[in-house]
Amino acid sequence: QVHVVESGGGLVQPGGSLRLSCAASGGMLSILSMGWYRQTPGKQRELVALITSRGRTEYGDSVKARFTISRDNAKNTMYLQMNSLKPEDTAVYFCKVVADHGVDYLDYWGQGTQVTVSS
Repeated sequence: QVHVVESGGGLVQPGGSLRLSCAASGGMLSILSMGWYRQTPGKQRELVALITSRGRTEYGDSVKARFTISRDNAKNTMYLQMNSLKPEDTAVYFCKVVADHGVDYLDYWGQGTQVTVSS
């Protein structure tokens, strides 16, 4: 079982910054990729950013040039630096870990952390 824990959400004014963290632990050989997704009521969960074990990154169109994803492989921890935040960035942010168990890959999700951008 892999445990995924997010932290760093909160309330911030438009134009401000926040840094989210996601830490994974438990029984796995390695992590294939880690990603951030967000969801608002009535909408599907959408990709914010992801990073692979080799450092390849991918961003959602709405956050490019404002958000930066990074990863500390030794600590199985991922970070999302969010700058120039907008009210439309308000959502619950979830961390997803794709873990390599040797015979297969499995997805694990955190509980989510609320990000609210409001004046």
